[in-house]
Amino acid sequence: MGLPADRFATYEDLLDLPETLVGEIISGRLVTHPRPAPKHAIAYSSLGYELQGPFDRGRGGPGGWWILDEPEIHIDADILVPDIAGWRRERMPKAPQTAWFDLAPDWLCEILSPSTARVDRVEKLPIYARWGVKNVWLIDPDLRTLEAYENQNGRWVLVATLKDDDAVSLPPFDAISFSLGGLWAD
Repeated sequence: MGLPADRFATYEDLLDLPETLVGEIISGRLVTHPRPAPKHAIAYSSLGYELQGPFDRGRGGPGGWWILDEPEIHIDADILVPDIAGWRRERMPKAPQTAWFDLAPDWLCEILSPSTARVDRVEKLPIYARWGVKNVWLIDPDLRTLEAYENQNGRWVLVATLKDDDAVSLPPFDAISFSLGGLWAD
């Protein structure tokens, strides 16, 4: 689906997409990709499960976070939809009344797939750094890896690379530990 090269994408372009596509506006361009495949969906649902109880609900962990699947984030001219994002409740005490967020998350995670990895890494990561997102995790279900990054003065610094069944205890969620292997569809 394309737009004339001289026209910036609008929110209406997102609303006009079929339900089978996820759409984002990146640097004025409409970028679409199919809904996640099962392997991808299992990884982000499982990660959400690991984080929701201890951080969003405060069960077995410190609480104090909003952890959400596929939030739509509108900042400046960009509209992005990370797979999972988290906001500290001290920064966002209440969820917005709109269908989107206009406050950058404190942490987010992209689940990489062959159709999204390049856009997630090359186009979205610089935008997330510019927004001031503090931590980003990139999870690749095919390679069975998790890369954790920290934003240091607008630049992403790799904090850790985990694989297979490694224990995950990484900022900002290092108050708990869980097995990375629980994210893989076997």
